Amino acid sequence: MSELYDQIISQRGSLEKLVARIPGFSGYIDNKARRTADRMLRDYIAGEISRRIDRFKKIEKSLLEDTGLTYMSKTAAVKAKLQLFHDKLRAEAPGYSGFFDAIKIGPEEMDKLYSFDEALIRYADRFDEVLDKLDQSASEKSDVENALAEVDKAAGEAIDALSLREDVLTNLGKGV
Repeated sequence: MSELYDQIISQRGSLEKLVARIPGFSGYIDNKARRTADRMLRDYIAGEISRRIDRFKKIEKSLLEDTGLTYMSKTAAVKAKLQLFHDKLRAEAPGYSGFFDAIKIGPEEMDKLYSFDEALIRYADRFDEVLDKLDQSASEKSDVENALAEVDKAAGEAIDALSLREDVLTNLGKGV
């Protein structure tokens, strides 16, 4: 499909790893609990991203106080991407409006779905890394452009990964 798709599938972890990161999440194994599990997963990841957005805002505020309006348009664009990722996670209907009821999901399809779920959680960790770099760059007043570009790139990839997850979900019944 794409390089990002291949990367997500190749970094596949175990269901146990995914379950360990999300309190109360038991997965999609029980048909009746799939919509609840999907909503729980989305809420958890959105909560994690919300914390990263708050951290970004603090860094942005400090950066703008120190440099004036120099980086205002760039920080606003990056913040908008982070917010878009968060909002897409929150807004999607649980279970994709009957998706889980409409098709039978086998072990291979479930593995793909879990790969994408785990990748979305890893983006929260990735945001921590790039925000650390941005915070350091802002403090040292050096290489801020590159640090902002890294946050922007991570946010764009996260949005793309979420879109790919949605594509995988809508095509599971078609044998993707």
